[in-house]
Amino acid sequence: MTTHASIEPVDALRRIAFLLERSRAGTYRVKAFRQAADTVLRTPADELRRLADTGTLDQLPGIGKSTEAVVEESLAGKRPAYLVSLEEKSPERLVEGGEKYRAALKGDLHCHSDWSDGGSPIPEMVATAMELGHDYLALTDHSPSLRVANGLSAERLGKQLRLIDKMNEQLTDFRLLKGIEVDILDEGELDQDPKLLDRLDIRVASVHSKLKMASAPMTRRMVAAIGDPRTNILGHCTGRMVDGERRGKKLRREQSTFDAAAVFAACAEHDVAVEINSRPERCDPPDELIEQAMAAGCVFSIDSDAHAPGQLDFVEYGCERAQRLGVPLERIVDTWPLDRLLEWAKKG
Repeated sequence: MTTHASIEPVDALRRIAFLLERSRAGTYRVKAFRQAADTVLRTPADELRRLADTGTLDQLPGIGKSTEAVVEESLAGKRPAYLVSLEEKSPERLVEGGEKYRAALKGDLHCHSDWSDGGSPIPEMVATAMELGHDYLALTDHSPSLRVANGLSAERLGKQLRLIDKMNEQLTDFRLLKGIEVDILDEGELDQDPKLLDRLDIRVASVHSKLKMASAPMTRRMVAAIGDPRTNILGHCTGRMVDGERRGKKLRREQSTFDAAAVFAACAEHDVAVEINSRPERCDPPDELIEQAMAAGCVFSIDSDAHAPGQLDFVEYGCERAQRLGVPLERIVDTWPLDRLLEWAKKG
């Protein structure tokens, strides 16, 4: 429900960015508000008010006309007009249905930060996940071979793991899980140092390259990766794009071809979860493949694949599909308590 209550400047800027990301607004628009929030957070309150009183907020880095108005209205005890407008346009839920499953979801096992191709730093992703009521979030930045997404080398992943340890020392009632979205290479190998993969809590294995590979070799490739004892989740298994955009151009991509019966049988055999990828432009797997995976006895994860904090809300799309298709709640691994999830991910 929309409220016109006053709000602190940094919270107003963060809220605006969240709502823009949630609506899949352009990165450039969102970035302006995220950068302004960082600036406001670093500026002493007395200095911020002095600049507002003298009409010189634009002297601060990252403060432009739109963000200046937001800060000034917040400091005046008003709810910024732009925020009110966004809240009035933003639906309470992104999609009708799935409420029971969203209430049962305890975490999200697939998201990206600005360490790879996400748009925000790790602490902002964590803060938003906590605000959305999650108990845990798996940070799953890309692996090295996906250079276009600034995939993490072994050295960079090692640094990220040390950062996660430090963050978890400061967190209460929440856990940031060490994870990766690791590329499935041509022959089914996982694209990262096995010793580093062993240090992770969650490993999402996904195909990002040669998506038009013929069915037989694609099936062998996927089954090999599923059979790797480190694999926990098979990410966006068809690779399709139904409503995407890149650099302002519409992006459509047909789904990969593979023997779904063989792939889902392997997932069931090796206790690998089939991801219900909640990004609206992916909607992957299609409904009929979710039903086939259910019949094969697979477990599932409902993941946002968020590349920005506001996109963490995308799990609503996945929850709607899972509830509508009758996926048993007990077979959705991110409805499980953290201890059970981690024990499952170890695979003994």
